[in-house]
Amino acid sequence: MIATGLGTGYAPVAPGTAGSILGVFAYVLIAQQNWIWQLAWILLVLLLGWWASNEWEKETGVHDDRRIVVDEIVGVWIALFAFSPNEWVFLGGFLLFRLFDIWKPFPANWIDRTWKGGKSVMFDDVVAGLFAQAVMRLLFRLGTFL
Repeated sequence: MIATGLGTGYAPVAPGTAGSILGVFAYVLIAQQNWIWQLAWILLVLLLGWWASNEWEKETGVHDDRRIVVDEIVGVWIALFAFSPNEWVFLGGFLLFRLFDIWKPFPANWIDRTWKGGKSVMFDDVVAGLFAQAVMRLLFRLGTFL
């Protein structure tokens, strides 16, 4: 249940997007908390996801199975971290995270290729979330739609 994001990883089409959408909806629940609690939730789910991804790989023999979406949940949470919650922030964070998750710019692509197990599964999405967070901060500073 952890690795598949409560089953969203079984979506027949675009399970990563389904997991990211679940991540946005789940983040609505923690977005009202201060940044320390938001960070604590991110770190907790990151560690649980790392463990669950390792277990999934051991049981199935499949590395970074498309049904594993806990990494998308953590990645979108990083993209949304510490922003004032509103629909534009949620939409922008979701879209930017998906862009960077699919694109996998360096070092995400390097992590994806060279690291093994749950660490690889989780940390390429951590990088994608950090890129999305940086672009969100830039857009916020420029006074755009956020």
